[in-house]
Amino acid sequence: MGIVPRMVGGAAGGDAPGGRADRPGAVRAGGAGRRPWRAAGFGAVVAGCVALAGCVGTGEAPRAGTTAGSQDSPTATPASPAAPTATAAPTPPAVVEIPTVDVTSATDVATGLDAPWGLAFRPDGAALVTLRDEARVVVVGPAGDVTRVDGPGAADLAATTMPDGEAGLLGIAIAPAGGPHAGEVYLYRTVADGNEVVRATLAGDTLGALQPVLDGIPKAANHDGGRLAFGPDGFLYVTTGDAATPANAQDPANLGGKILRITADGDPAPGNPAPGSPVWTLGHRNVQGLGWAPDGRMFAAEFGQNTFDELNAIVPGANYGWPVVEGTGGTDRGFTDPLITWPTSDASPSGLAVTSEGVYLAGLRGARLWRAPLTADGVGRPQALLAGELGRLRAVVVAPDGSLWVMTNNTDGRGDPRPGDDRIVRVTVG
Repeated sequence: MGIVPRMVGGAAGGDAPGGRADRPGAVRAGGAGRRPWRAAGFGAVVAGCVALAGCVGTGEAPRAGTTAGSQDSPTATPASPAAPTATAAPTPPAVVEIPTVDVTSATDVATGLDAPWGLAFRPDGAALVTLRDEARVVVVGPAGDVTRVDGPGAADLAATTMPDGEAGLLGIAIAPAGGPHAGEVYLYRTVADGNEVVRATLAGDTLGALQPVLDGIPKAANHDGGRLAFGPDGFLYVTTGDAATPANAQDPANLGGKILRITADGDPAPGNPAPGSPVWTLGHRNVQGLGWAPDGRMFAAEFGQNTFDELNAIVPGANYGWPVVEGTGGTDRGFTDPLITWPTSDASPSGLAVTSEGVYLAGLRGARLWRAPLTADGVGRPQALLAGELGRLRAVVVAPDGSLWVMTNNTDGRGDPRPGDDRIVRVTVG
């Protein structure tokens, strides 16, 4: 069938085999000439609410959900996440409830990619792909042809992006038609003084000059977040990691360990929980996956420390508990529990895609594609697909034809590259 469109960090972490590699990293402010975020007003509005006790903004916090003890023995009950915004459609599209699926095909689209990270489809069906360590964007055509993007923006990316461990050229998104800067390319990258979001025009395979959107995001060799996605509301959502400094996640004046919601120009989006702040949610360790169900529910994938990785239902203003809580057990302290948790050896989820029937998570250390079936009021029992078949998986994106494009990450320094790695694989389920 086609698819319709935390325990304090320190010694172990990330997604390295045999444990997590949380190494201390420098945290620096945003550079001059860019659009830094300033914390004025935010602390006064919500500091008492989001200090270690946590709080929930608009919407209702979801109940605790499923624990997947292994790929064969997940247990417990589904939860009921709330819609992420107050502007959800009055009659949302129905979710198709399908408890399990089978992989019906898995075919290489492109091979020989060096540490690919982000993927975004253009209207013509081609995909823009970021290469983390080369700090380069390539175009992957529907038939698998790979073309380098050049131009002044590409030269700037290569010259000033600073790959280091998990840092480098990470997320990518394309501004939607009908909105500000329609068709422009947005990129999340690491530079000398932190992580930042920039944008540029793309004419054919020529990337124009980079324009600043948002900076002041802390960086480190680990836990840089980096996923970008335009939501159904037209605003840009940005995931950030705690930059190997767990306290960042609970600090309302720090952009680390958050999901941010901003305009296409980089300003805090209207309707955010605290006026004048880009923070949508806080208390995150390292979110690298975002997506929305047809009915407006928002989901995020999050790396745990040593115990639990998470699938979360995202509610504006909610505090997901890191570093006070890893996994479930935080609701009595005002935190929001995850819908599903996995042992870190089974998941280490990075990219995430949502279809009408399921939430798909690309597992790095787990080396499998996880699927959480959607239900009318939550998610069901998680199912493992492609277990061990492709190695480490960095991203999964719904393609224009309804298939899933799954990106491997065996050349990122933590995997065992196979002939042809890294690759993008077109996957169908039924």
